[in-house]
Amino acid sequence: MSTPRTTTRPSVPPSALNASRTLATAARVLRQLRHDPRTIALMLLVPCLMLLLLRYVFDGSPRTFDNIGASLLGIFPLITMFLVTSIATLRERTSGTLERLLAMPLGKGDLIAGYALAFGAIAIVQSALATALAVWFLGLDVVGSPWLLLLVALLDALLGTALGLFVSAFAASEFQAVQFMPAVIFPQLLLCGLFTARENMHPVLEAISDVLPMSYAVDGMNEVLRHTDMTATFVRDILIVAGCALLVLALGAATLRRRTA
Repeated sequence: MSTPRTTTRPSVPPSALNASRTLATAARVLRQLRHDPRTIALMLLVPCLMLLLLRYVFDGSPRTFDNIGASLLGIFPLITMFLVTSIATLRERTSGTLERLLAMPLGKGDLIAGYALAFGAIAIVQSALATALAVWFLGLDVVGSPWLLLLVALLDALLGTALGLFVSAFAASEFQAVQFMPAVIFPQLLLCGLFTARENMHPVLEAISDVLPMSYAVDGMNEVLRHTDMTATFVRDILIVAGCALLVLALGAATLRRRTA
């Protein structure tokens, strides 16, 4: 008698987000970061050191620091979170950790959300430290509420986290991950309105700046700098930055490969 053959279907990781799986992923990432003091120092201290340096570069003209300090308060966290997140995620890709995790009952959405939650927790601390330093120690003159500055800084850091998670899918080494900074960050830095008002740019460059999320981050910071109350423009700016972060996170989940090349 022939024994009936049984076929085993490969388990397919769930696609829906699960709170327990997401929180477990975030906790694992935070445990790893706890044992990496250099990365923690890069994320928490470098934006503060850059703001401190900038303040005393313009020691003879404090109004200049007031004009650009708020913008850089949002830009510095975005850059540092982009750099750290892209390298940390790529390190787990190349070591095979992500491949082993995705072989478990863990969806792509859970993994991306867990990473975003872990780095987002770091971003909260980073943004709070940088905002407190700029406003209460360095004397940044802000007309609006410092809490609104903190909100924009936090959204910028989360956007940097999302961009870092996304670009790590296209890098084969940590060096390549760093190479994405000139392609992803520097054009936004030049066109965001930090160096000159966007309406004064060439019309083509102004049109490009209108679709870059860092432009709205800088606009949001400037709204807090100049207005005592929350304006409709400020609400629009933070919604665009938050929407871009969510969109990039979704793209990051879509491009997440189950096998490491």
